[in-house]
Amino acid sequence: MLELRSLRYHPSTTPAALLDGVELRLEPGRPALVAGQSGSGKTTLLELICGLADPDGGSILWEGQALNARQRRGLCGLVFQFPERHFLGLTVGQELKLGQRRLPAERVEQVLTRVGLQGLSLQQQPERLSGGQQRRLALAVQLLRDPPVLLLDEPTAGLDWSVREEVLQLLQQLARDRVLLVVTHEPELFKGWVEEGWRLQGGALQPLPRLRTMP
Repeated sequence: MLELRSLRYHPSTTPAALLDGVELRLEPGRPALVAGQSGSGKTTLLELICGLADPDGGSILWEGQALNARQRRGLCGLVFQFPERHFLGLTVGQELKLGQRRLPAERVEQVLTRVGLQGLSLQQQPERLSGGQQRRLALAVQLLRDPPVLLLDEPTAGLDWSVREEVLQLLQQLARDRVLLVVTHEPELFKGWVEEGWRLQGGALQPLPRLRTMP
């Protein structure tokens, strides 16, 4: 279980705290989302959880143990809203193998198949992929790391409807065996399979109406 306890973050560039006493509990197999307007602190929340920033107060725990930033980076996988801006490899193959000393070809093909990129040339340049393919590649990179916590920043933004549906189906599958948290300004897209949702406003989380419609 991932827990946020009294999490607070107040950057010097804002008049008020972006996060002010945030409490959150997330369990594997129970996908969740945080909705909010642009600038409300959604992305900042993910950056704190995954160790790219440190809170000004409060704690982040995994299985009851408080974690430092380095430990959180090892625990979490983050897929950015615009993953193409964060690709470091010159080819798909290089991107997949970043940080992986030994990566069997079978494992690479297995993960690419899981995200719907089977048959993709490893010599392809990431920037030449479509938006949907770039999201899938970013997911594949994280799945090769196999983090227990998967964080997604606006995973459907900028995608056409057919690709959105494919990405949503993939995320639903990935949520079965890990903690999965989505931040989005389109919570209605996730109705039917997301277990819990909150709206981030004024530095606090307010519960959204139950999103899951299936029994």
